[in-house]
Amino acid sequence: MATADPFDAALDLLRRLNPKHTTSHLNSIISLAPDLTEDLLSSVDQPLGVRGCRQSGRDYLLCDYNRDGDSYRSPWSNEFDPPLDEAGLGGVSGAGNDGAGEGAVPSERVRKMEIKANEAFDVYRDLYYEGGVSSVYFWNLDDGFAGVVLLKKLSNPGSTSEGVWDSIHVFEAIERGRSTQYKLTSTVILNLSSSGTALGEMDLSGNMTRQIEQELPVDGDESHIINIGRLVEDMELKMRNLLQEVYFGKAKDVVGDLRSVGSLSEAGRDREAQREIIGSMRR
Repeated sequence: MATADPFDAALDLLRRLNPKHTTSHLNSIISLAPDLTEDLLSSVDQPLGVRGCRQSGRDYLLCDYNRDGDSYRSPWSNEFDPPLDEAGLGGVSGAGNDGAGEGAVPSERVRKMEIKANEAFDVYRDLYYEGGVSSVYFWNLDDGFAGVVLLKKLSNPGSTSEGVWDSIHVFEAIERGRSTQYKLTSTVILNLSSSGTALGEMDLSGNMTRQIEQELPVDGDESHIINIGRLVEDMELKMRNLLQEVYFGKAKDVVGDLRSVGSLSEAGRDREAQREIIGSMRR
C-alpha cells in the first residue's frame, strides 16, 4: 500500500477534529512535522487574532496574508510589528515589493487601493456588524493584484452565552483592459457556546467555504473597490442565509427530535387529538 502524503494526512486529521480548537490542533501538528509549517499555515483557515497598531492605536486582524516570519503588517500604518530586522528581511520603506519578503508589501498603486478598501470596509463593518474589527490587505500579482478582506465579531465575550464570527474573503483580480476577472474564495468560521442555562450546555462550531468567479467592467482603480465590495457583500449575505436556513434549521430539527421541552404526556395528548381530527375528517 502506498504511503500517505503527510500534508494530506494532516488536513484529513484537522477535518475530523473539533473546529473550535483548530489553532491548538494546528500548532500540535506543526510541532510534530515542522517541515509542513508553511503549507499548513497557508492552507488552513483558523480564527483571526487581533492586535493593536502602535502608530494609529487602531486594532487590526492577524492572518497568514499579512505575516512575515513572526511579524504582522498593520493596514493602518503599513508597518510590521515587531519591526523586521535590517539584517534579515529588511524594512518596508520602499514602495515596491523589495524587503519584507516577496509580495509582503504592496506597490504604491496597490497600497492606495488598500487604504481606500480599509476605509470602505470599516464602514461596512459598522453598518452590518455594529462593532467588531475589519482589515483588508492587498498584494501584487504579475497580471493584476490580490487581497484578503477580514471581518471579526465577538458577541458577549466572557459571558455564559457567547459567539465568535470570523469571515475571510480571499480574492484575485486579473486585469484585462476595461474589465477584470475576479475570483473570490470566502470562508466563515462560527463558534457558538452556551453554558449555565436551565436547558444545559451547547457548543456549536464549524466553518463553511464558498467560491465564485465573475468578470466585471472597470473604470479606474476606484472601480476595483466597488466591485470587490459588492462581491463580498453578496457572498456574506448568501452564506448567512445558508447558515440560518440550512445549518441552524437542521440543528434545530435534530435537537427537537432528540429532546422535548414539553412533557411526554402533553405530547401524547396532542398526537391523540390530531388523530381524532384526522379520523373525523375521513368519515
